[in-house]
Amino acid sequence: MTATATRSVRLGTRPSPMAMEQTTRFAAAFRDRYPDVPLGIVTMTSEGDRHRGPLAEIGGKGAFTRRADQRLLDGRVEAAIACAKDLPSAHDRAPGITVAAVLPREDVRDVLVLPENSPPVTLAELPAGTRVGTSAPRRAALLRALHPHLVAVPIRGNADSRLAHLDDGTLGVDAMIAALAGLRRLNRTGRVAQILDPTLWLPAAGAGIVVVECRTDDHATARLLGPLTHSPTRLLLDAERAALAALHGNCLTAASVHAVHDQQAGTVTVHATVLDPDGVTSVTTAATGPATDPAGTGQRAGHQLLDAGAARLLAAHP
Repeated sequence: MTATATRSVRLGTRPSPMAMEQTTRFAAAFRDRYPDVPLGIVTMTSEGDRHRGPLAEIGGKGAFTRRADQRLLDGRVEAAIACAKDLPSAHDRAPGITVAAVLPREDVRDVLVLPENSPPVTLAELPAGTRVGTSAPRRAALLRALHPHLVAVPIRGNADSRLAHLDDGTLGVDAMIAALAGLRRLNRTGRVAQILDPTLWLPAAGAGIVVVECRTDDHATARLLGPLTHSPTRLLLDAERAALAALHGNCLTAASVHAVHDQQAGTVTVHATVLDPDGVTSVTTAATGPATDPAGTGQRAGHQLLDAGAARLLAAHP
Protein backbone atom coordinates (compact mmCIF):
# COMPACT_ATOMS: atom_id res chain seq x y z
CA MET A 1 0.00 0.00 0.00
CA THR A 2 1.41 3.41 -0.94
CA ALA A 3 1.25 6.48 1.27
CA THR A 4 -1.33 8.12 -0.98
CA ALA A 5 -3.51 5.00 -0.92
CA THR A 6 -3.67 4.73 2.84
CA ARG A 7 -6.53 6.09 4.91
CA SER A 8 -6.29 9.47 6.59
CA VAL A 9 -4.43 9.73 9.88
CA ARG A 10 -6.01 11.13 13.04
CA LEU A 11 -3.32 12.32 15.44
CA GLY A 12 -4.23 12.43 19.13
CA THR A 13 -2.70 15.03 21.43
CA ARG A 14 -3.25 16.67 24.78
CA PRO A 15 -4.67 20.20 24.43
CA SER A 16 -2.06 22.04 26.51
CA PRO A 17 -0.15 24.84 24.76
CA MET A 18 3.10 22.87 24.92
CA ALA A 19 1.51 19.72 23.51
CA MET A 20 -0.16 21.67 20.74
CA GLU A 21 3.13 23.36 19.79
CA GLN A 22 4.95 20.06 19.39
CA THR A 23 1.95 18.59 17.58
CA THR A 24 1.85 21.50 15.14
CA ARG A 25 5.55 21.08 14.38
CA PHE A 26 5.16 17.36 13.76
CA ALA A 27 2.04 17.90 11.64
CA ALA A 28 3.97 20.33 9.43
CA ALA A 29 6.71 17.75 8.88
CA PHE A 30 4.13 15.03 8.15
CA ARG A 31 2.22 17.16 5.64
CA ASP A 32 5.44 18.23 3.98
CA ARG A 33 6.40 14.60 3.40
CA TYR A 34 2.88 13.35 2.63
CA PRO A 35 0.93 16.23 1.03
CA ASP A 36 -1.74 13.82 -0.24
CA VAL A 37 -2.42 12.10 3.09
CA PRO A 38 -5.09 13.87 5.18
CA LEU A 39 -3.92 14.46 8.74
CA GLY A 40 -6.42 15.48 11.41
CA ILE A 41 -5.59 16.55 14.97
CA VAL A 42 -7.76 15.20 17.79
CA THR A 43 -7.36 16.76 21.24
CA MET A 44 -7.72 14.47 24.25
CA THR A 45 -7.81 15.75 27.83
CA SER A 46 -6.03 13.13 29.91
CA GLU A 47 -6.82 11.99 33.42
CA GLY A 48 -3.58 13.63 34.48
CA ASP A 49 -4.74 16.97 33.06
CA ARG A 50 -8.02 16.84 34.99
CA HIS A 51 -6.69 15.50 38.29
CA ARG A 52 -4.64 18.01 40.30
CA GLY A 53 -3.58 15.74 43.15
CA PRO A 54 -0.38 13.68 43.36
CA LEU A 55 0.25 11.44 40.36
CA ALA A 56 0.64 8.44 42.69
CA GLU A 57 -3.10 8.68 43.42
CA ILE A 58 -3.99 8.04 39.76
CA GLY A 59 -1.34 5.55 38.76
CA GLY A 60 1.61 7.73 37.86
CA LYS A 61 2.27 9.25 34.47
CA GLY A 62 0.14 6.59 32.84
CA ALA A 63 -2.55 9.11 33.69
CA PHE A 64 -1.23 11.17 30.78
CA THR A 65 -1.31 8.29 28.29
CA ARG A 66 -4.20 5.99 29.24
CA ARG A 67 -6.83 7.90 27.27
CA ALA A 68 -4.59 8.08 24.20
CA ASP A 69 -3.81 4.38 24.58
CA GLN A 70 -7.49 3.51 24.69
CA ARG A 71 -8.31 5.62 21.66
CA LEU A 72 -5.47 4.06 19.73
CA LEU A 73 -6.60 0.55 20.63
CA ASP A 74 -10.25 1.41 19.86
CA GLY A 75 -9.28 2.80 16.46
CA ARG A 76 -10.55 6.30 17.20
CA VAL A 77 -7.12 7.73 16.37
CA GLU A 78 -4.33 6.20 14.30
CA ALA A 79 -1.46 7.94 16.10
CA ALA A 80 -0.76 9.80 19.34
CA ILE A 81 2.02 12.24 20.18
CA ALA A 82 3.66 12.47 23.60
CA CYS A 83 6.80 13.49 25.49
CA ALA A 84 8.94 10.39 25.89
CA LYS A 85 9.61 11.10 29.56
CA ASP A 86 5.84 10.89 30.20
CA LEU A 87 5.55 7.36 28.79
CA PRO A 88 5.14 4.58 31.36
CA SER A 89 7.51 1.63 31.11
CA ALA A 90 6.38 -1.25 28.91
CA HIS A 91 5.33 -3.36 31.91
CA ASP A 92 2.96 -0.57 33.02
CA ARG A 93 1.16 -0.18 29.67
CA ALA A 94 -1.53 -1.96 27.75
CA PRO A 95 0.00 -4.20 25.05
CA GLY A 96 -0.45 -3.40 21.38
CA ILE A 97 1.11 0.08 21.19
CA THR A 98 4.50 0.93 19.72
CA VAL A 99 6.70 3.98 19.22
CA ALA A 100 6.62 4.55 15.46
CA ALA A 101 8.40 7.91 15.14
CA VAL A 102 10.98 9.68 17.30
CA LEU A 103 11.66 13.37 16.75
CA PRO A 104 15.11 14.98 17.17
CA ARG A 105 16.15 15.35 20.78
CA GLU A 106 15.94 18.83 22.26
CA ASP A 107 17.73 20.17 25.34
CA VAL A 108 17.71 17.71 28.26
CA ARG A 109 18.48 20.28 30.97
CA ASP A 110 16.23 21.49 33.77
CA VAL A 111 16.07 25.11 34.86
CA LEU A 112 15.18 27.20 37.89
CA VAL A 113 12.22 29.56 37.37
CA LEU A 114 11.42 32.43 39.75
CA PRO A 115 8.35 34.66 40.03
CA GLU A 116 8.32 37.39 37.41
CA ASN A 117 10.51 40.43 38.22
CA SER A 118 12.37 38.57 40.98
CA PRO A 119 16.07 39.35 41.41
CA PRO A 120 18.14 36.69 39.60
CA VAL A 121 19.54 34.07 41.97
CA THR A 122 20.65 30.44 41.76
CA LEU A 123 19.34 27.47 43.72
CA ALA A 124 22.38 27.68 45.99
CA GLU A 125 21.64 31.35 46.69
CA LEU A 126 17.98 30.89 47.64
CA PRO A 127 17.32 31.39 51.36
CA ALA A 128 16.91 28.38 53.61
CA GLY A 129 13.33 27.15 53.66
CA THR A 130 12.51 28.43 50.16
CA ARG A 131 9.68 26.32 48.73
CA VAL A 132 10.62 24.95 45.31
CA GLY A 133 7.88 23.32 43.26
CA THR A 134 8.27 20.23 41.09
CA SER A 135 6.06 17.37 39.95
CA ALA A 136 8.94 14.89 39.48
CA PRO A 137 10.33 12.64 42.23
CA ARG A 138 13.70 12.76 40.44
CA ARG A 139 13.81 16.54 40.76
CA ALA A 140 12.62 16.45 44.37
CA ALA A 141 15.30 13.91 45.33
CA LEU A 142 18.00 15.92 43.53
CA LEU A 143 16.87 19.08 45.31
CA ARG A 144 17.11 17.37 48.69
CA ALA A 145 20.51 15.88 47.81
CA LEU A 146 22.15 18.96 46.30
CA HIS A 147 20.36 21.76 48.15
CA PRO A 148 19.11 20.43 51.48
CA HIS A 149 18.41 23.97 52.71
CA LEU A 150 15.47 24.14 50.28
CA VAL A 151 12.03 22.50 50.54
CA ALA A 152 10.64 20.42 47.66
CA VAL A 153 6.89 20.94 47.17
CA PRO A 154 4.77 18.87 44.76
CA ILE A 155 2.96 20.92 42.12
CA ARG A 156 0.83 20.03 39.10
CA GLY A 157 -0.48 21.70 35.96
CA ASN A 158 0.87 22.46 32.49
CA ALA A 159 3.83 24.81 32.13
CA ASP A 160 1.77 27.87 31.15
CA SER A 161 -0.57 27.59 34.14
CA ARG A 162 2.31 26.89 36.53
CA LEU A 163 4.12 30.03 35.36
CA ALA A 164 0.99 32.12 35.83
CA HIS A 165 0.26 30.69 39.28
CA LEU A 166 3.90 31.08 40.33
CA ASP A 167 3.62 34.78 39.50
CA ASP A 168 0.29 35.38 41.23
CA GLY A 169 1.26 33.40 44.33
CA THR A 170 -1.48 30.77 44.05
CA LEU A 171 0.95 27.95 43.30
CA GLY A 172 2.09 27.95 46.93
CA VAL A 173 5.80 27.96 46.12
CA ASP A 174 8.57 30.56 45.85
CA ALA A 175 10.27 29.02 42.80
CA MET A 176 9.94 25.98 40.57
CA ILE A 177 11.95 23.59 38.42
CA ALA A 178 10.98 23.20 34.76
CA ALA A 179 12.33 21.64 31.56
CA LEU A 180 14.28 24.00 29.34
CA ALA A 181 12.97 22.27 26.22
CA GLY A 182 9.39 22.92 27.30
CA LEU A 183 10.00 26.60 27.94
CA ARG A 184 11.62 26.89 24.52
CA ARG A 185 8.53 25.36 22.90
CA LEU A 186 6.44 28.02 24.62
CA ASN A 187 8.91 30.82 23.78
CA ARG A 188 9.30 31.48 27.51
CA THR A 189 13.06 31.11 27.97
CA GLY A 190 13.15 34.64 29.35
CA ARG A 191 11.82 33.11 32.57
CA VAL A 192 14.96 31.02 33.12
CA ALA A 193 16.87 32.12 36.23
CA GLN A 194 19.46 29.31 36.14
CA ILE A 195 20.22 26.43 33.78
CA LEU A 196 21.08 23.45 35.97
CA ASP A 197 24.30 21.55 35.24
CA PRO A 198 23.21 18.16 33.80
CA THR A 199 26.31 16.43 35.20
CA LEU A 200 24.98 17.20 38.68
CA TRP A 201 21.28 17.79 38.08
CA LEU A 202 20.70 14.55 36.23
CA PRO A 203 18.23 14.41 33.31
CA ALA A 204 15.22 12.12 33.07
CA ALA A 205 15.06 9.14 30.74
CA GLY A 206 13.61 10.43 27.48
CA ALA A 207 14.16 14.08 28.40
CA GLY A 208 13.70 16.42 25.45
CA ILE A 209 12.32 13.72 23.16
CA VAL A 210 8.89 13.74 21.49
CA VAL A 211 7.50 10.48 20.11
CA VAL A 212 4.54 9.43 17.99
CA GLU A 213 2.90 6.07 18.73
CA CYS A 214 0.51 3.84 16.85
CA ARG A 215 -1.00 0.38 17.23
CA THR A 216 1.48 -2.45 16.81
CA ASP A 217 -0.75 -4.07 14.18
CA ASP A 218 -1.37 -0.84 12.21
CA HIS A 219 1.34 -1.38 9.64
CA ALA A 220 0.03 1.27 7.23
CA THR A 221 0.36 4.06 9.81
CA ALA A 222 3.72 2.72 11.00
CA ARG A 223 5.03 2.89 7.42
CA LEU A 224 4.01 6.54 7.23
CA LEU A 225 5.49 7.49 10.59
CA GLY A 226 8.73 5.53 10.38
CA PRO A 227 10.53 7.76 7.84
CA LEU A 228 9.90 10.76 10.10
CA THR A 229 12.10 9.23 12.80
CA HIS A 230 15.41 10.86 13.72
CA SER A 231 17.59 7.75 13.95
CA PRO A 232 20.27 9.11 16.32
CA THR A 233 17.58 10.11 18.82
CA ARG A 234 15.83 6.74 18.44
CA LEU A 235 19.08 5.04 19.42
CA LEU A 236 19.34 7.15 22.61
CA LEU A 237 15.70 6.61 23.51
CA ASP A 238 15.92 2.83 23.06
CA ALA A 239 18.94 2.73 25.37
CA GLU A 240 17.35 4.90 28.06
CA ARG A 241 13.99 3.13 27.98
CA ALA A 242 15.67 -0.26 28.24
CA ALA A 243 17.55 0.79 31.37
CA LEU A 244 14.37 2.11 32.97
CA ALA A 245 12.52 -1.08 32.05
CA ALA A 246 15.24 -3.21 33.65
CA LEU A 247 14.67 -1.27 36.87
CA HIS A 248 10.88 -1.64 36.51
CA GLY A 249 10.99 2.11 37.00
CA ASN A 250 8.24 4.60 36.36
CA CYS A 251 7.51 8.29 36.87
CA LEU A 252 7.35 7.77 40.63
CA THR A 253 10.97 6.57 40.62
CA ALA A 254 13.74 9.06 41.36
CA ALA A 255 15.95 7.81 38.55
CA SER A 256 18.04 9.36 35.82
CA VAL A 257 19.05 7.60 32.61
CA HIS A 258 21.00 9.48 29.97
CA ALA A 259 22.58 7.94 26.88
CA VAL A 260 25.42 9.40 24.81
CA HIS A 261 26.29 8.24 21.29
CA ASP A 262 29.93 8.28 20.18
CA GLN A 263 29.57 8.13 16.42
CA GLN A 264 33.30 7.87 15.77
CA ALA A 265 33.71 4.89 18.10
CA GLY A 266 30.38 3.37 17.14
CA THR A 267 29.32 3.04 20.76
CA VAL A 268 26.58 4.20 23.09
CA THR A 269 27.19 4.87 26.78
CA VAL A 270 24.32 4.80 29.25
CA HIS A 271 24.71 6.77 32.48
CA ALA A 272 22.13 5.77 35.08
CA THR A 273 21.38 6.72 38.68
CA VAL A 274 18.74 5.80 41.24
CA LEU A 275 18.19 7.98 44.31
CA ASP A 276 16.15 7.31 47.40
CA PRO A 277 13.18 9.70 47.73
CA ASP A 278 15.01 11.80 50.34
CA GLY A 279 18.07 12.20 48.14
CA VAL A 280 20.34 10.89 50.90
CA THR A 281 21.58 7.77 49.09
CA SER A 282 22.17 7.05 45.42
CA VAL A 283 23.56 4.31 43.20
CA THR A 284 25.24 5.24 39.93
CA THR A 285 26.60 3.26 37.00
CA ALA A 286 27.58 3.50 33.35
CA ALA A 287 27.61 0.91 30.59
CA THR A 288 29.10 1.15 27.11
CA GLY A 289 28.25 -1.08 24.17
CA PRO A 290 27.89 -1.13 20.39
CA ALA A 291 25.54 1.44 18.90
CA THR A 292 23.95 -1.43 16.99
CA ASP A 293 22.43 -2.68 20.26
CA PRO A 294 21.40 0.34 22.34
CA ALA A 295 18.67 -1.55 24.17
CA GLY A 296 21.12 -4.23 25.24
CA THR A 297 23.47 -1.63 26.68
CA GLY A 298 20.62 0.11 28.46
CA GLN A 299 19.42 -3.15 29.93
CA ARG A 300 22.94 -3.89 31.17
CA ALA A 301 23.12 -0.50 32.86
CA GLY A 302 19.83 -1.18 34.62
CA HIS A 303 20.99 -4.57 35.85
CA GLN A 304 24.27 -3.07 37.05
CA LEU A 305 22.27 -0.65 39.18
CA LEU A 306 20.24 -3.49 40.64
CA ASP A 307 23.40 -5.47 41.39
CA ALA A 308 24.81 -2.39 43.16
CA GLY A 309 21.82 -2.10 45.50
CA ALA A 310 19.30 0.00 43.59
CA ALA A 311 16.50 -2.44 44.45
CA ARG A 312 16.61 -1.27 48.07
CA LEU A 313 16.27 2.36 46.99
CA LEU A 314 13.48 1.53 44.56
CA ALA A 315 11.59 -0.25 47.34
CA ALA A 316 11.48 3.05 49.24
CA HIS A 317 9.52 4.73 46.43
CA PRO A 318 5.71 4.88 46.46
